[in-house]
Amino acid sequence: MRYAQGGGLTDERRAFREQLRLEAAERFQQGDENAVIAHDLRVSVRSVQRWRKTWSQDGSRGLASKGPASLPLLSDALFAVLERELLKGPVAHDWPDQTWTLSRIKTLIGRRFHKSYTVQGVAALLRRHGWSCQVPARRAVERDENAVAGWVKETWPQVEGPWRRSTPGSSLRTKPDSR
Repeated sequence: MRYAQGGGLTDERRAFREQLRLEAAERFQQGDENAVIAHDLRVSVRSVQRWRKTWSQDGSRGLASKGPASLPLLSDALFAVLERELLKGPVAHDWPDQTWTLSRIKTLIGRRFHKSYTVQGVAALLRRHGWSCQVPARRAVERDENAVAGWVKETWPQVEGPWRRSTPGSSLRTKPDSR
């Protein structure tokens, strides 16, 4: 299951779920049925069955939270360093142009922090920290906006020709309807 914040449960939600499991363990000791426990705790019967199996093997300590599923490779402090490196631009990191790509950022992370990300992992990391994909508009350095505006206003209407309105019956039929 995917979560809105980009990975796993929050600490509060994880603690809440652990409390539910421990409450279920107390009910297991009392001998309550799985369906009754599931109804009272508002969880699925299947979850209660899994919890009961774990409880019977490992006791209540088996139902304790094991922490977050995974920790990010780059902490917030390291991501701040990465942001400073990104703001320097690609040329400062020996790339020939001023375009950051996900594979270049992946390489930068590997060089700077000795951490290995996939391209998709880099995209998720950047999104999680509020970065977005931006494609630069390709414009010639010599582009003259006034000349372009003048051409669009004066020359283009002559090239385009008069605009023809479609009228009823103006399709490409070659002979009239014979009804």
